[in-house]
Amino acid sequence: MLTEVNQKRIIIVAGARPNFIKIAPLMQCFSQQKTIKPILVHTGQHYDIKMSGQFFTDLNIPIPDINLEVGSGSHATQTARIIERFENVCLKEKPDFVLVVGDVNSTVACALVAVKLGIKVIHYEAGLRSYDRSMPEEINRIVTDSISDFYFTTSDDATDNLIKENVSSKKIFMLGNLMIDTLFSQLPKAIETKLDFQLYGDLKIVSINSDFEEKKYGIVTLHRPSNVDSKESLTNVLQTLGDVSKKTPLIFPIHFRTLKNIQDWDLLQITKKNPNLFIIEALGYLEFLHLLFKSLFVITDSGGIQEETTYFDIPCLTLRPNTERPITVLTGSNKLTTIENLSTEVDLILKGMPKKRQKMPKFWEGKTANRILRQLQTI
Repeated sequence: MLTEVNQKRIIIVAGARPNFIKIAPLMQCFSQQKTIKPILVHTGQHYDIKMSGQFFTDLNIPIPDINLEVGSGSHATQTARIIERFENVCLKEKPDFVLVVGDVNSTVACALVAVKLGIKVIHYEAGLRSYDRSMPEEINRIVTDSISDFYFTTSDDATDNLIKENVSSKKIFMLGNLMIDTLFSQLPKAIETKLDFQLYGDLKIVSINSDFEEKKYGIVTLHRPSNVDSKESLTNVLQTLGDVSKKTPLIFPIHFRTLKNIQDWDLLQITKKNPNLFIIEALGYLEFLHLLFKSLFVITDSGGIQEETTYFDIPCLTLRPNTERPITVLTGSNKLTTIENLSTEVDLILKGMPKKRQKMPKFWEGKTANRILRQLQTI
């Protein structure tokens, strides 16, 4: 029988909403074996109940062994806090590996600490590229991949990107998509989840079950700087969404940064003129999955939602000129578009001519966590 001394010690880093969704099935796998000792570190990059705590509850993720509680701040401030606090964790825990996930500030900060301490770094979701360096996430991806020791990719195009960057193929393992594992396992519970929500700035309670007809509404999620961080672009976005909502209801679970900008620039007046544009607070994972499963289409700038809609074969209109997940465009139901073309694209969907998924991407069958566990046991 293996003793704790014989176990590999692996720190698993999670800091933001997308990380929590991806580590959930992995933590479940770890609980069923004794060869690896996982140490879950929550950096606290996302820390409120909807952006963090609710995901741990919904997905049955164990309470983190360590919470760095770094909170919000500028990219520099947040990254610096994580580096300072995570170094102490590594010195105390002495892990064999640090596994970082995705492309948030926690990812790059913890990878940097580990490599400087001589600890092997494993990057899950390595190799994704938008080739748009105006995106902070792209910088995080490039830097993390430049210092990692092992690369777990979610698609063949990500593997190809790493090989083009002179990463040895012996260090790259295409193991699939953990987000789909979570979706696969949680969908039955999400479908049964009751979803009533309060409109932002209003006392009215709306029920997705009684007030909206299935496949007769769209969802909006927007938070990228290019869409919401200037008054001009956000005004244009809201006006266009208002026009689209006259054709079909739009439900907009709003990101806190987007909401703050709407408030700071006094743009709520635009939304109040459009009663079919339903702005609501951010949702928990099960609530959002329920909403997504019953929707007709999605308007987004989120990477993860491009994957979720591809799995469901729900038309996704991504308000970006590029994506780090091209597989969702090449074989999935995702389509890149602009705010100028958005209304026309929605018209096509309403006429029954949406972009459809050609095939399910490889390893999107809910068994990625098992493959990752087996790979971790061999490195």
